[in-house]
Amino acid sequence: MNYYSLNRKASSTSFKEAVNRGLAPDRGLYFPESITALPKSFFDTITNLSYSEIAFEAIKQFVAPDIPESVLKSIIEDTLSFDFPIVTMHQDLSIIELFHGPTMAFKDVGARFMARCLGYFNSNNTTDVTVLVATSGDTGGAVANGFLGVKGVNVVILYPSGKVSNIQEKQLTTLGHNITALEVDGVFDDCQDMVKRAFLDEDLINEMQLTSANSINVARWLPQLFYFMFAYKELHKTHKDIVFSIPSGNFGNICAGMMAQRLGLPISHFIASNNANNTVTEYLSTGVYNPKPSIQTISNAMDVGNPSNFVRIQELYGNNLHVLKSHLSSYSFTDEETKSAMKNLYTNFNYVADPHGAVGYLGAIKHLEKHPKSHCVVLETAHPTKFLDVVESVIQASQELPDQIEAVMHKKKVSIPIHSYTELKQHLLKSI
Repeated sequence: MNYYSLNRKASSTSFKEAVNRGLAPDRGLYFPESITALPKSFFDTITNLSYSEIAFEAIKQFVAPDIPESVLKSIIEDTLSFDFPIVTMHQDLSIIELFHGPTMAFKDVGARFMARCLGYFNSNNTTDVTVLVATSGDTGGAVANGFLGVKGVNVVILYPSGKVSNIQEKQLTTLGHNITALEVDGVFDDCQDMVKRAFLDEDLINEMQLTSANSINVARWLPQLFYFMFAYKELHKTHKDIVFSIPSGNFGNICAGMMAQRLGLPISHFIASNNANNTVTEYLSTGVYNPKPSIQTISNAMDVGNPSNFVRIQELYGNNLHVLKSHLSSYSFTDEETKSAMKNLYTNFNYVADPHGAVGYLGAIKHLEKHPKSHCVVLETAHPTKFLDVVESVIQASQELPDQIEAVMHKKKVSIPIHSYTELKQHLLKSI
């Protein structure tokens, strides 16, 4: 499989090079040159397949021939070493829990898959690769854990100071070894802009090999299509139109779901559930795409004012707004509405949701009001204790910390404060 830049000013390249580069030389995101749908028989018999078998069939076309099938199967088995349980609220609504991995966030799948791909590609390299990543919350911890100890790979994580939860910060600042955390005086968009700028800085790219582990990287983004197939396997016997409500920040998850749809997965519709950062919600309403500075909310991983992956979504639907709107709806919710949803889920279903999952729940309820024959699946993207202060104050009940989180709570935070791109560049050059 070859990949082309969505800015269309760079040469197409292999999966290996797309993973190693992260971003194309013209600053565009990479996109596969072709997408071949899986046979209908695959979905007709999906109940008989294991999660690993489903994932292998779904992604093999995107990595061949750069990763042999035997190696790919091993990578997938190692990546999917935890559960993806589905909790049914009622006949029209289910929640798929994506937080049972090592850092208790959906990003564990993409981070682990990418780390193992990069480890394979660079196993015989004599020079190190530097993974440069911006995080609004969960990406940092997932990437840090996924790449910890990977030979020949150094990880530099940029996160906005004071704008991630205490647990999220601990997960990305306490591991040491080949992981470095840079605490940025700014918001997530500032972190993301610095990362993108570094990829175009000739002083850096002439001295070191840089790549990204954000969802702009195809190896981080594409494996996220697995969840949608896993949910379909468990729920298609409801014989209802399956709709996914996805808490959306950088739009990698929802874009991966749309890729699963292109592969033939019978998904009826997608809902982009936003917090106050409602760039896409407004676009679908007005037809005007107007990125803006991010707003801080209690669902901080979605605090993105200019979602990187939306350009991939536009590509999938031929940059046709009318076609896109037939597949995608989007709603925006306030922090107060989010808290109310968390309380509702706890009171009526005895379910503890994190703020992001609660936003997804709100989007599902909104959709079901007009489409009662649907079955909505909410992606619950992070364990509620990662947002302990908010969750406990809303539901008025204490929560026990899982082992994965308890393990980092008493470790010492180690971060390097930076205020500008110049300081980031100096740090990277000094590390060579």
